[in-house]
Amino acid sequence: MSYLDNIRTFVRVYELGSMSAAGRDLRISPALTSSRISQLEDKLGVRLFRRTTRSLTATEQGKAFYGGACEILESVEAAEAQVVRITDNPKGSLYVAAPLGVGRRLIAPQVPGFLDKYPDVSVRLRLTDRKVDLTTEGLDLAFFLGQPEDSTLRIRKIADVERVLCASPDYIAARGMPETGADLLNDNHECLNLRFPGATEFQWPLQTSSETKRYSVKGRYESDDGDVLTDWALAGRGIAMKPVFEIADHLEKGRLVPVASQTPPAPVQMACLFTHRRRQDPKARMFMDFVIERIGAVIRDTASSG
Repeated sequence: MSYLDNIRTFVRVYELGSMSAAGRDLRISPALTSSRISQLEDKLGVRLFRRTTRSLTATEQGKAFYGGACEILESVEAAEAQVVRITDNPKGSLYVAAPLGVGRRLIAPQVPGFLDKYPDVSVRLRLTDRKVDLTTEGLDLAFFLGQPEDSTLRIRKIADVERVLCASPDYIAARGMPETGADLLNDNHECLNLRFPGATEFQWPLQTSSETKRYSVKGRYESDDGDVLTDWALAGRGIAMKPVFEIADHLEKGRLVPVASQTPPAPVQMACLFTHRRRQDPKARMFMDFVIERIGAVIRDTASSG
């Protein structure tokens, strides 16, 4: 068994606080995870974790070993990165997360071209509108809209994304055309909300003539899937706040129309998150470069055409 594999396993168990979670992250069985930790403990002659049927905590020796173990892995990754930069032939799996709309319309279409260019790389794309944790979920990169909460992560900004409040012509015919954010607070209007743990979209940031003001909108419809909100808006069920690139075709064909145009939504940042240690991974850097070059152009073209 590779000593380096044992160290990698130890680091993931330490970070995730669970043998089973580390095994899932590394794509190995719980038995192999436990075996690697035992082998490492035997070699070092110390206990790295205290195990009970309900919990697993690092010992003082385990806490001390973690810092050095991370340095070892970072050194190996840096050496591998140097070799890959010379050969321009990255290998291995990339774990990438993105919001549903961003992932379906912008990220996923770029994956085949990237894999054609780098045939020894595989991409595991996870799409979700909830917030993700790069460390605990074993992700290399996470594309997102908004502002990250974890200041320890690296951020690479892609673009400021234009958003629009929109509804169907049938909704406007039945409920009337709201002119400002204040009109949205009227009981006559139904706002469609993106809702997941930690979501803030119930407060819509709208631009007045002098400032960006947050409006606490309400509605009976909510979902953790942004595409569901689009479907509801198309069905005449309410008003949605959407990135323009997600609904450009619906706007062009008149299936959705802008509303409350006197107070449009503030743009939202699109960016890519990655950890300090992952930044040395050349395939992650290459994927970011490849995707960002292409989707940045798509976002700018959509905004200018809108």
